[in-house]
Amino acid sequence: MAQDFNSFMEAREAAAREYMQGRPEALLAISVEEGQSTFYDPMGSVTAGAVAVKNTNEHSAARFAPGGTTHFEILDQGAAGGIGFWTGFQHAEVCLADEDGKTSMTLRVTEIFRETESGWKLIHRHASRAR
Repeated sequence: MAQDFNSFMEAREAAAREYMQGRPEALLAISVEEGQSTFYDPMGSVTAGAVAVKNTNEHSAARFAPGGTTHFEILDQGAAGGIGFWTGFQHAEVCLADEDGKTSMTLRVTEIFRETESGWKLIHRHASRAR
């Protein structure tokens, strides 16, 4: 049996913290490996297809340097029938690889997951700047 969704969401948030340090491995591990996947990024771009999304996430993580923090403010989440989601805000203080100091950001986020034999996998992320 796959991991329960609430436990998975703790791992999902931990993966976001790693990502904000420039380490994408945990996010890549919970991302779907093939088939449909979409990422609507905060800059307005759309990436489609599991391989393309994973490549984008791996490349984009290099923009971040150690020292940043992030946490989720979950407004709603749930799982049923092999599909899970959360929606809310991602608050972050990030260190960008090419800049000094920290940059604050708040993103509005919706993520959708599919339950697989190997656990929950991210299939869609929509993130946009909130403020």
